[in-house]
Amino acid sequence: MSRPAIIINEFDAERIDRLLEKPAYAALPVADALNAELDRAQMCPPESLPGNVVSMNSTVRFRDLTSGDERVRTLVFPAQMTDSATQLSVLAPVGAALLGLEVGSAIHWDLPGGASAHLEVLELLYQPEAAGDYQR
Repeated sequence: MSRPAIIINEFDAERIDRLLEKPAYAALPVADALNAELDRAQMCPPESLPGNVVSMNSTVRFRDLTSGDERVRTLVFPAQMTDSATQLSVLAPVGAALLGLEVGSAIHWDLPGGASAHLEVLELLYQPEAAGDYQR
């Protein structure tokens, strides 16, 4: 199945690349999938990122289309993770799946253990770029 187009700002992509170069993160099951997403993404400067795209530190409302469950999470780097009830690491499978998606897009994403998730982005409650924060 083809994946929807994704857009990632260059600043986020560079930070994720550096993170994935670290042995502790490079060995994670999600690392290869996240690298593949970075390779296929359309890159743009943070100032040019459309306001409807999930970027790092965005707060996103999304739905698991299999279960129907809706969640609101802020997409963060692993070092920023303090509360799994409100945050989602970009190195978690669901976090990696959401990065770069536009509101209204859906994606099938493989999970560890052979399961998969079918996720839809419903709304961006906050996006740093739209708020003028380009260097967070």
